[in-house]
Amino acid sequence: MPDRIHAFTDDALGDLDAVGLAAALRVGDLSPREAAEAASARVDALVELSPVAFDDRERGVKRAVDAPWRADAPFAGVPTYIKNNTAFAGIPTRHGSAATPRRAELANEPFTEQFLSTGLNVLGASTLPAFGLTATTEFDDGPPTRNPWNPEYSCGASSGGAAVLVAGGAVPIAHANDGGGSIRIPAAACGLVGLKPTRDRLVKAAQAQGMPVDLISNGVVTRTVRDTAHFLAAAERHRPTTRMPFLGLVEGPSERRLRIGLIDTPITGNRLDVDTARALDETVELLTDLGHDVVPVPLPVDRSFIGHFTHYWSMLAFAIAKNGKKMFGTAFEPAELDPFTIGLARGFLRNAWRTPGAIAALSRSAKRYHRAFDRVDVICSPTLAHTTPRIGYLDPAGEFEQIFDRLVHYVAFTPLNNAAGGPAISLPLAQSSEGLPIGIHFSADHANERTLLELAYELEAAEPFARIQD
Repeated sequence: MPDRIHAFTDDALGDLDAVGLAAALRVGDLSPREAAEAASARVDALVELSPVAFDDRERGVKRAVDAPWRADAPFAGVPTYIKNNTAFAGIPTRHGSAATPRRAELANEPFTEQFLSTGLNVLGASTLPAFGLTATTEFDDGPPTRNPWNPEYSCGASSGGAAVLVAGGAVPIAHANDGGGSIRIPAAACGLVGLKPTRDRLVKAAQAQGMPVDLISNGVVTRTVRDTAHFLAAAERHRPTTRMPFLGLVEGPSERRLRIGLIDTPITGNRLDVDTARALDETVELLTDLGHDVVPVPLPVDRSFIGHFTHYWSMLAFAIAKNGKKMFGTAFEPAELDPFTIGLARGFLRNAWRTPGAIAALSRSAKRYHRAFDRVDVICSPTLAHTTPRIGYLDPAGEFEQIFDRLVHYVAFTPLNNAAGGPAISLPLAQSSEGLPIGIHFSADHANERTLLELAYELEAAEPFARIQD
């Protein structure tokens, strides 16, 4: 395979981002049908990367022709994909697992309505690993979803297919969601902007209903900061939250200089690898050159957080294995569960007595997270503790204890935001010595996406993000 696989070409989509493509659609430079057909052709160019879980382009093209696109929908007619753990009428929601039923959904879930309110046109569903429980989009029973920057490497997860479709140029924006880093991890691996909003900023994911601690936030992966900002503003207009101040559209950087806390050691205590440490140092230098004050800060939580989070994570796998027929329908087949999900579920059974303490500790993390911003505006760290691994390093069919240990050490920075509910963004500010993207992670206090987006605009202008087609 070549080092890079992408679908950027001289067609109707060009290298436009979602905001640019929507503007071209509004003035008639191309039609929604032309956009859908061009995106479909680009998806075919990425077939080696396996980013699509369900192909629904026929309905997508028909919708492009027939739909009464609303003039006030900012992304009217822009082609996209929905992650295959989110109900979209006519598409089976398989959650990345052969254990789930193949029946098509009869209706959209509430977040899907919010997503579609922006005018986006869904051409299909993107891949994710089984139930989104790991950080690579690999499977025990099928080909992996590969990284377009180098197909020998992981694309991250769980929103891996979405990240590949956007980074590879098939569509400019795609749905993603995040329960432990699942927007930010693939964004980091594939060189994208990945914002996890504050808990409840957007409509709650259906799979989060009934969770004692809601870890999941919906969002998107994009190639530009403005696409993320415009999506968030448009989705917020569809259903303004009553739990925090209205955000509105963030359109550029602020003149305000920030006090930025720096965390350069993973919660596991391991050292960063050379490339990640260099990327973080270069980002600190850039922030300082821009006039921001960067100061070291301690982690908001101690190492016991690892055990609490991983136990809760194992509990979710156990719930799937034990109650799959109630959660997904009577056609659910426990015998088809993948080895990694089974391993997580067994781990929970051995330690079930820890559940009340884990839930209590994760619930308390919101206050500890909030207090971390008493003296800083933003916290900066790497998105991941080391560079993107090769396919197979996190193989879900591998020896469970080894894979689990590798995963915990890889995903060391992102889970706190899910437990605490705070917003965070991964930005593609560096590359490894092998030419793969490295993400830098910025967190802010609850409901303060504005500061993250303003800073992201400034960094994007100062250090333009690398493009796969260059």
